[in-house]
Amino acid sequence: MDCVRFQTIGWFVGNRDAKTFEQFYEKLNLPNHVIVYTDDWDVYNKVIPDCNHVFEKVSTTQIEQNNSNVRHFAARFTRRTKVVSKSIEMINATLKVLWFLNEAGGYQQVRKFCNLSFS
Repeated sequence: MDCVRFQTIGWFVGNRDAKTFEQFYEKLNLPNHVIVYTDDWDVYNKVIPDCNHVFEKVSTTQIEQNNSNVRHFAARFTRRTKVVSKSIEMINATLKVLWFLNEAGGYQQVRKFCNLSFS
Protein backbone atom coordinates (compact mmCIF):
# COMPACT_ATOMS: atom_id res chain seq x y z
CA MET A 1 0.00 0.00 0.00
CA ASP A 2 1.24 3.47 -0.87
CA CYS A 3 0.59 5.23 2.41
CA VAL A 4 1.09 8.69 0.88
CA ARG A 5 -1.62 8.28 -1.77
CA PHE A 6 -3.66 5.75 0.29
CA GLN A 7 -3.73 3.33 -2.64
CA THR A 8 -3.05 -0.35 -3.02
CA ILE A 9 -0.01 -0.92 -5.21
CA GLY A 10 -0.35 -4.68 -5.51
CA TRP A 11 -1.39 -7.99 -4.07
CA PHE A 12 -0.31 -11.57 -4.45
CA VAL A 13 -2.32 -14.70 -3.75
CA GLY A 14 -0.40 -17.51 -2.10
CA ASN A 15 0.95 -18.96 1.12
CA ARG A 16 2.46 -16.89 3.91
CA ASP A 17 6.01 -18.12 3.37
CA ALA A 18 9.30 -16.61 2.21
CA LYS A 19 9.03 -17.96 -1.33
CA THR A 20 5.59 -16.40 -1.89
CA PHE A 21 6.63 -13.06 -0.42
CA GLU A 22 9.80 -13.06 -2.54
CA GLN A 23 7.66 -13.56 -5.69
CA PHE A 24 5.39 -10.71 -4.60
CA TYR A 25 8.30 -8.39 -3.83
CA GLU A 26 9.85 -9.11 -7.24
CA LYS A 27 6.48 -8.48 -8.94
CA LEU A 28 6.28 -5.05 -7.29
CA ASN A 29 9.59 -4.08 -8.90
CA LEU A 30 10.06 -1.17 -6.52
CA PRO A 31 12.66 1.54 -7.25
CA ASN A 32 15.81 1.40 -5.09
CA HIS A 33 14.91 4.55 -3.15
CA VAL A 34 11.54 3.24 -1.88
CA ILE A 35 11.29 2.52 1.84
CA VAL A 36 9.15 -0.47 2.76
CA TYR A 37 7.43 -0.39 6.16
CA THR A 38 6.41 -3.74 7.64
CA ASP A 39 5.69 -5.36 10.93
CA ASP A 40 8.35 -7.63 12.42
CA TRP A 41 7.55 -10.83 10.51
CA ASP A 42 10.96 -12.44 9.91
CA VAL A 43 10.22 -13.31 6.24
CA TYR A 44 10.37 -9.58 5.40
CA ASN A 45 13.92 -9.40 6.74
CA LYS A 46 14.96 -12.24 4.43
CA VAL A 47 13.65 -10.55 1.27
CA ILE A 48 13.71 -6.76 1.65
CA PRO A 49 17.18 -5.16 1.66
CA ASP A 50 18.06 -3.60 5.04
CA CYS A 51 18.61 -0.15 3.51
CA ASN A 52 14.99 -0.14 2.22
CA HIS A 53 13.30 -1.75 5.21
CA VAL A 54 11.79 -0.24 8.33
CA PHE A 55 9.81 -2.50 10.59
CA GLU A 56 7.43 -1.03 13.10
CA LYS A 57 3.82 -1.91 13.78
CA VAL A 58 2.81 1.77 13.96
CA SER A 59 3.59 2.25 10.25
CA THR A 60 1.38 -0.60 9.09
CA THR A 61 -1.99 0.60 10.44
CA GLN A 62 -3.27 1.65 6.99
CA ILE A 63 -2.40 -1.76 5.58
CA GLU A 64 -4.23 -3.47 8.44
CA GLN A 65 -7.22 -1.17 7.93
CA ASN A 66 -7.28 -2.03 4.23
CA ASN A 67 -7.06 -5.77 5.01
CA SER A 68 -9.92 -5.39 7.48
CA ASN A 69 -12.06 -3.60 4.88
CA VAL A 70 -11.43 -6.38 2.35
CA ARG A 71 -12.50 -9.01 4.89
CA HIS A 72 -15.55 -6.90 5.78
CA PHE A 73 -16.82 -6.45 2.22
CA ALA A 74 -16.00 -9.90 0.82
CA ALA A 75 -17.02 -12.99 2.76
CA ARG A 76 -14.51 -15.12 0.87
CA PHE A 77 -11.71 -13.41 2.84
CA THR A 78 -12.98 -14.17 6.32
CA ARG A 79 -11.21 -16.67 8.50
CA ARG A 80 -11.07 -20.38 7.67
CA THR A 81 -13.94 -21.20 9.97
CA LYS A 82 -16.13 -19.02 7.76
CA VAL A 83 -16.45 -18.72 3.97
CA VAL A 84 -13.18 -19.26 2.10
CA SER A 85 -12.66 -19.51 -1.64
CA LYS A 86 -9.84 -21.72 -2.84
CA SER A 87 -10.09 -20.55 -6.47
CA ILE A 88 -7.16 -18.22 -7.21
CA GLU A 89 -9.04 -16.76 -10.18
CA MET A 90 -12.04 -15.84 -8.02
CA ILE A 91 -9.82 -14.42 -5.27
CA ASN A 92 -8.03 -12.19 -7.78
CA ALA A 93 -11.33 -11.18 -9.44
CA THR A 94 -12.79 -10.21 -6.07
CA LEU A 95 -9.71 -8.17 -5.17
CA LYS A 96 -9.89 -6.37 -8.52
CA VAL A 97 -13.57 -5.50 -8.01
CA LEU A 98 -12.95 -4.25 -4.48
CA TRP A 99 -9.96 -2.20 -5.64
CA PHE A 100 -11.98 -0.69 -8.49
CA LEU A 101 -14.90 0.25 -6.25
CA ASN A 102 -12.86 1.56 -3.32
CA GLU A 103 -9.72 3.04 -4.84
CA ALA A 104 -10.17 3.65 -8.57
CA GLY A 105 -13.33 5.74 -8.36
CA GLY A 106 -15.52 2.86 -9.46
CA TYR A 107 -18.16 3.43 -6.80
CA GLN A 108 -18.71 7.00 -8.03
CA GLN A 109 -18.90 5.76 -11.63
CA VAL A 110 -21.51 3.14 -10.72
CA ARG A 111 -23.56 5.73 -8.79
CA LYS A 112 -23.45 8.13 -11.76
CA PHE A 113 -24.30 5.36 -14.24
CA CYS A 114 -27.26 4.20 -12.16
CA ASN A 115 -28.23 7.79 -11.37
CA LEU A 116 -28.21 7.00 -7.65
CA SER A 117 -28.45 9.72 -5.08
CA PHE A 118 -28.77 9.21 -1.37
CA SER A 119 -30.16 12.32 0.31
